[in-house]
Amino acid sequence: MYSESDLQDAVAAGALSADAANALRDHVARMRASPVVDEEHFRLLTGFNDIFVAIASIILLVAVGWLGNSLRLGAAEYHPSIASGLLVAAASWGLAEYFTRQRRMALPSILLLGGFVGGVAFALMALAGQILPDADDRIEGLIVSAIALASAVTAWMHWRRFMVPITVAAGAAAGAAVVAGLVLSIAPGNERLWIILLLIAGLAIFALAMRWDMSDRGRTTRRSDVAFWLHLTAAPMIAHSLFHLLGVFDGNEMGIGKAMMVIALYVAFGLVALAIDRRALLVSSLAYVLFALYALFHKAGAVELSAAFTALVIGSALLLLSALWHRARAWVVGSLPDVLTDRLPYLDRASLDQAAA
Repeated sequence: MYSESDLQDAVAAGALSADAANALRDHVARMRASPVVDEEHFRLLTGFNDIFVAIASIILLVAVGWLGNSLRLGAAEYHPSIASGLLVAAASWGLAEYFTRQRRMALPSILLLGGFVGGVAFALMALAGQILPDADDRIEGLIVSAIALASAVTAWMHWRRFMVPITVAAGAAAGAAVVAGLVLSIAPGNERLWIILLLIAGLAIFALAMRWDMSDRGRTTRRSDVAFWLHLTAAPMIAHSLFHLLGVFDGNEMGIGKAMMVIALYVAFGLVALAIDRRALLVSSLAYVLFALYALFHKAGAVELSAAFTALVIGSALLLLSALWHRARAWVVGSLPDVLTDRLPYLDRASLDQAAA
């Protein structure tokens, strides 16, 4: 089975013309009765060999980190080793030279990216623990910001070399952590400020994701994969912060009014997801709406079956939405002004006319 990325690589290598690739995409879309853009492709597995290499890479990196941890470089016995993180980062980069740059294996590439960026961050945390073992909250905020900045730089370096789509999302998350660390160093211990910063960061990453999305409205290039991971990064940040501000986590029993607000917000997420043709917001906020609907059924008297009724309603609704996704999206996009419609992922004119009728 060939993925969208394989088609892109074939066109780039000259093995397949762009017209032939588009014809293949159109043929598959007609067979599935769903446009290519609605499929929301992203590359994770090309075969079982991806899983095999991923497992082997994890074992190797764990072994390298374990061996590096014995080189404590003067650190106290209980302290993580700087060498461990640096060796994991170096091994991850070396493996990526073959499995990412030459073999272009998706799942191992993601894991090796995490090993490289995470290894550098781990080494810096170990170094900070050695230099400033008794840092206060303000200093810790600055340390977090500095480590996040270094992580963003390493992610940029990895992107320049290997062009793994998830790398942009990792760099964006690290960049958000830089700002959050600086702000929290000024006002440490302010939980509400942390939630607001999380929301702002999520919205900023969402805007970046939309910029990548709008540059590939047909979703036929690597830009679409980058946008997918950015959306997947932004969605939980937006969902968690908004539901936290609604008081879902305040420890009190969820009342009917609050539960209705959660459901209304989930419906709003659904409309946004349909408009931009991305499902990340719906998935990220699913746990909250399940909790809210469970509370409603519980208050309605269905104490023993409230969980079953909740799963039945949400599961049926999501399956129905999936089956009618293209029609529902045509209705939502058709109700938007042309200035927005012209920047969203493609939707054929016949569908828009049918939705308007």
